[in-house]
Amino acid sequence: MYIAMKRIHLLYLIVSLVLVFSLVLSGGCELITSTESSRTEESPEVAVTPASEPINPEWELPSPESQAVELPSIADVVALVKPSVVSINTEVVTYTIFNQPFTQEGAGSGWVISEDGIVITNNHVVEGAESITVTLDDGRTFVVDMDTVATDWITDLAVLKIDAEDLTAAAVGDSDRLRVGDWVVAIGNSLGQGIRATQGIVSRKEVHIQEELGQPLTLIETDAAINPGNSGGPLVNMAGEVIGINSVKLVDVQIEGVGYAISSNEAIPHIQQLISNGYVVRPWFGVSYTSVNQFAVIRYSLAVNEGALITRVVGDSPAGEVGIEAGDVIVSFGGEEVSNIWEMTSAIHESEIGEEVEIIYWRGNDKRTTKASLIESPPPP
Repeated sequence: MYIAMKRIHLLYLIVSLVLVFSLVLSGGCELITSTESSRTEESPEVAVTPASEPINPEWELPSPESQAVELPSIADVVALVKPSVVSINTEVVTYTIFNQPFTQEGAGSGWVISEDGIVITNNHVVEGAESITVTLDDGRTFVVDMDTVATDWITDLAVLKIDAEDLTAAAVGDSDRLRVGDWVVAIGNSLGQGIRATQGIVSRKEVHIQEELGQPLTLIETDAAINPGNSGGPLVNMAGEVIGINSVKLVDVQIEGVGYAISSNEAIPHIQQLISNGYVVRPWFGVSYTSVNQFAVIRYSLAVNEGALITRVVGDSPAGEVGIEAGDVIVSFGGEEVSNIWEMTSAIHESEIGEEVEIIYWRGNDKRTTKASLIESPPPP
């Protein structure tokens, strides 16, 4: 019994020694493997790049003073022009759905073009007004004699006369010299809260948006804020010269900073006629018309889906003399294609007084051609 136990202890000793020896060998292999691995992954030495030749050893950073370009002062421009800008307030009689009259007030802007009280504004500012008052920058207010108001709805221009002398007249500039990106300032009775100024740049030149806004003249597009009440006020350059008459603004939730002014070079000839004649003299055909639309095509069984649909013909007129009738659709005038009322208006105005023009029109399903000699437009009633 004693001998057997001794043999078992010896066996355990031998097994333990074998296990310890195996662990030592195994640990030695790991250590060797780790050491070899660390040697093979050793990072190489970084190469040193030699210094390059200097580009310009004498170069120095320019001082801020040599880079700065002094911008014109907006405040100086406003101070120069503001005494010439006026607020215009109107009263217009309108009617409810029950045909009951009530007075509606309106506000707009204008600017003095002559020291003796001649004021320029938009037609839509004073259109249909029963009374008009003009307030100067110095606070004086004048009631306008309605007999001294001359308007032109086609160009959206109007001239007023107030009983005042020695006013500060604004200088008129050359709108053709404008460049896209030039600074401009819009001054006027914005929101009917008194004379205010907003600044921006010229976004586009020679813009034609007759179809959208019914303005046949060339417009200047600007991002200067033009709000209700600005209409009729001046758009000026950095010399304080009027280069546009603020007129319209596109309004949409997706549109921001898009306003338009009638260019001074286009407006001045019409303003001159309004002052000299009381109205603008143009070639005259003697018709009223509207654009052909789908409703008109169905309602009147028209043979064409575009053109100028004649709604009225003045008896003693070139149109009446050559047999044009209400219901006819003019598709060409003086060699110009006509697809809507603005193209019709443009074709008439681009003709000459006394000129014989060819007119192509549809009457029912018949396509006809005639010629008419245009005459001078009569004074407004």
